[in-house]
Amino acid sequence: MKKIAIILILVTGFFTSCKGEKKEVKKADTVKEITISKNLKWSERMALSIMKRFPKASDVDNHKKLSWNYKHGLLALSFEKLYQKTGDEKYFEYEKGYADELIDSTGTILNYDLEKYNIDNINAGKILFFLYEKTKEERYLTAIKTLRKQLKTHPRTKSGGLWHKKIYPNQMWLDGLYMGQPFLARYISEYEDGKNFDDVAHQFELIYNKTLDKKTGLLLHAWDESKQMGWADKKTGKSPNFWSRSLGWYVMALVDVLDYFPQDHPKRDMLIQQLNDLSTALLKVQDKSGIWYQVPNFPNREDNYLESSGTAMFAYAFAKGVRKGYLPESFKVDANKAFDGLVKELVTVDEDGEIHLTQTCKGAGLGGNPYRDASYEYYISEAKRVNNLHGTGPFILAALELDK
Repeated sequence: MKKIAIILILVTGFFTSCKGEKKEVKKADTVKEITISKNLKWSERMALSIMKRFPKASDVDNHKKLSWNYKHGLLALSFEKLYQKTGDEKYFEYEKGYADELIDSTGTILNYDLEKYNIDNINAGKILFFLYEKTKEERYLTAIKTLRKQLKTHPRTKSGGLWHKKIYPNQMWLDGLYMGQPFLARYISEYEDGKNFDDVAHQFELIYNKTLDKKTGLLLHAWDESKQMGWADKKTGKSPNFWSRSLGWYVMALVDVLDYFPQDHPKRDMLIQQLNDLSTALLKVQDKSGIWYQVPNFPNREDNYLESSGTAMFAYAFAKGVRKGYLPESFKVDANKAFDGLVKELVTVDEDGEIHLTQTCKGAGLGGNPYRDASYEYYISEAKRVNNLHGTGPFILAALELDK
């Protein structure tokens, strides 16, 4: 009797869990068995869990086509930091694999269009500095210079602020400071002899002053200089609500951009003061669990929920801020409280050791089509996801900073 070979084909799929959140279940038969020991630190447990689900970084989040984007850049950066901490080459190869799928031998970035002037597209460029430094492959430097070229011609508000995207004219979003400014600061430091740091400082000074809510000390999500958008206040141009992840992007931007800011630059103290003031304001709305709500100033309002990505970002920024001497030592306690809250409340562990981060907002923005009005109802209506890149990358970064 002929033997029948049965070929099992593993396919991408989703199942619903955690009160309607979608969880990725893609598996791969081309990857060596990955063992995830509970004795490993949380940074490696998360990284190995991601690699087990997705052997290629570009596949994470089940994108339909190869995409040069900020989320994969954030994840790849977290793997870079993990490699630098552990020396384990598999983490470097995972980061490099993403870049190599998107950057060809000439340094051309696949599916990237400079003239879209999307500030998000700068973020993935952060990994290219280390890749070029380690490998000396010129294509990485070529891609770095392409992204710098975008920032040189990127449209600006009349007051000099970089637009979030060409399709969002005259607008600055908190998110954009993380996407563009640490990259620009490093480029200026390494390739422009320290010139143009004034411009980097101006981006922070401008958006901080334009989005600050003096009552809470928090920053609103965005500002429209033209005051024409439906979500914009007609007198100030401010958006109407706070969003935890946008605040997370901003504090991460501050601690990361300070890595490259000259000690004697006159605006350096301003950046450190922003970090202190905003971090202090954030503590006032931190839940007793250690986690922050999706809309952080309305903990008791209907349908608001404890959100993982913003919390991971705050934990990272607080811990790094203390380590670098920008924040008082007490913030290390607050960072630990945040991370421990994530692990207790929002991390699940499978029998085989694979871990999952729950309750991550899939995404939130302003304007567009369909129109996003920046209302409270809008922010709490956006989908939640398990193992979403917005959360897993910062989780690894926070775990590394806290040595958890």
